[in-house]
Amino acid sequence: MAGRINDEDVKAVRDAVPIDAVVSEYLQLRNAGGGNLKGLCPFHDEKSPSFQVSPSKGLFHCFGCQEGGDTITFVMKVDHLSFSEAVERLAAQAGITLRYEEGGYNPSHQRGERIRLVEAHKIAAEWYAEQLATSPEADTGRIFLAERGFDQAAAQHFSVGYSPQGWDHLTRFLRGKGFTDKELVLSGLSQEGRRGPIDRFRGRLMWPIRDIGGDVVGFGARKLYEADNGPKYLNTPDTAIYKKSQVLYGIDLAKKDIAKASRAVVVEGYTDVMACHLAGVTTAIATCGTAFGGDHIKILRRLLMDNGSARVIFTFDGDAAGQKAALRAFEDDQKFAAETYIAIAPDGMDPCELRLAKGDEAVADLVEPRTPLFEFALRQIVVRYDLDTPAGRAAALDEAAPIVARIKNSGAQHEVAVQLAGMLGILDTQFVVKRVAQLARWARDRGGKGPAPNSRGPQQPYDAAPRPTASGPALTLRNPVYATERELLKLALQRPDLVSPAFDAYGADEFTAAPYAAVREAIMEAGGTEYGTQDPQDYLVRVREAAPDDTVRAMVTELAVEAIMRKTVDEVYAGAQLVTVRRRAVERRVRDITSTLTRLGTSGDPAQLAAVQNELWVLQQYDQALREHGAAAL
Repeated sequence: MAGRINDEDVKAVRDAVPIDAVVSEYLQLRNAGGGNLKGLCPFHDEKSPSFQVSPSKGLFHCFGCQEGGDTITFVMKVDHLSFSEAVERLAAQAGITLRYEEGGYNPSHQRGERIRLVEAHKIAAEWYAEQLATSPEADTGRIFLAERGFDQAAAQHFSVGYSPQGWDHLTRFLRGKGFTDKELVLSGLSQEGRRGPIDRFRGRLMWPIRDIGGDVVGFGARKLYEADNGPKYLNTPDTAIYKKSQVLYGIDLAKKDIAKASRAVVVEGYTDVMACHLAGVTTAIATCGTAFGGDHIKILRRLLMDNGSARVIFTFDGDAAGQKAALRAFEDDQKFAAETYIAIAPDGMDPCELRLAKGDEAVADLVEPRTPLFEFALRQIVVRYDLDTPAGRAAALDEAAPIVARIKNSGAQHEVAVQLAGMLGILDTQFVVKRVAQLARWARDRGGKGPAPNSRGPQQPYDAAPRPTASGPALTLRNPVYATERELLKLALQRPDLVSPAFDAYGADEFTAAPYAAVREAIMEAGGTEYGTQDPQDYLVRVREAAPDDTVRAMVTELAVEAIMRKTVDEVYAGAQLVTVRRRAVERRVRDITSTLTRLGTSGDPAQLAAVQNELWVLQQYDQALREHGAAAL
């Protein structure tokens, strides 16, 4: 068992390694005022930064998930290390030799498992690189790189190496460095053979894969010989330090430029990353033997800070597999705040081939934003249908409309819906716009999980919205609609006397944010604000109990304690919030009815037309009364 690290050494490590320098290895930090820095929390998903670092105090705290602590705590949590492993990692960075109170200086066999596995990978990477540079056998690997435009300097920059063809060259070398057979197998560098561990990688070109902190945690290995019966690319298996769905090749080199430029370029392979970086595109990264997914997005979001002007450009081959990969990437598009684009090189070349054929400028030009990813996805759908027939146009709309409904910006969503109508040849543009808006509303009501299963058919009635849930994307209170709805709910929970009984007549569908609609229903099931005026304390207890899950319950608590955004809270202020929320609901319904009238035109059923026109007139009169008389018209 490892000895306890000397207290003085622990303190020396804390003092020697600035917390902002450590945290900056994992996420982008910006000035938060008062000497603090802020960024997107690495411990939970969030849209706006609530994670703060105080360099002067050596502490961090997230106001969203309440995680906090010092430099050592941060490393423990972000990399899932024990206390001693975190101290050992930081000590290695600072050049501090640790003392152990139950065994003198730290012998290698006492070090934490993760530290040992990382050290084994570091030594292996250096050994592989030396083999590529000096071994006569590695000439095949050097030729492979040269044929793709990479010289010795490029290989050294990316630490590319070569694994000899023998059975256990690396295994014997690492044994000589003090590593046990168990550690070598656990690391994924070796595998069990008939007579003990043998090298996992043999006769291959080796790319070290580093985590965002710069530690080598795995390898990608490319086949060089026909006699090799293995796959073209062989990656390290999942281990205690390597999860292929949670690493991005090149992120250690690209992270600072990604954060600085608010831009990332996602390519498909190791040589593509090399080609891009050598061509000046230093924000290029790639996945490691797996599709681009949610965990990869989390890594990029922390660097991009969910900046609305950020760009993520995907490069895929122009073949069917590349197009399929692009559509898979679009499935996760809504998880980005950044705008996503696709770039496909002429003749279907990848960045490595393009650099070899046309030079660095062609690679740099390729990754300039060209086609929005959603537009590419739409075109891939539309070309599969016969748009000369009504049935073909209807089927294409069924598949394409949910794509447009995912577009985050409502203005852009409307514009693309109009473009979709043109692409499909549907003359009734408003019908397509309304269809997309309907699907977007359903997606919000279902917590961002996409359109309702049966998304075809007529618009739901105004008072028949599905029961909302509190899940879905984080609320942006810069949105005035959300801000007003939040204020009204705070009033309903904290000052029910100011909004009762008018509030109790409001439907859940008058709250456009799904979490707020869920809170509204909980209030209704607890007896409404009218009950709140009779017994305020029991009222909040009943609302919390009426919440359908812990998420809604937490939202109720938050709204019940959060300060109302006005010093003087009176009937005038409460009335203004009631009127604003109601008028917006009326305006939404007016837009729906106007769209219906446009679609019905003059050829519709006279009785139906008259009913719709009458409802529109009533709503317009009600809106005018609200505008002129305020809360008195409720």
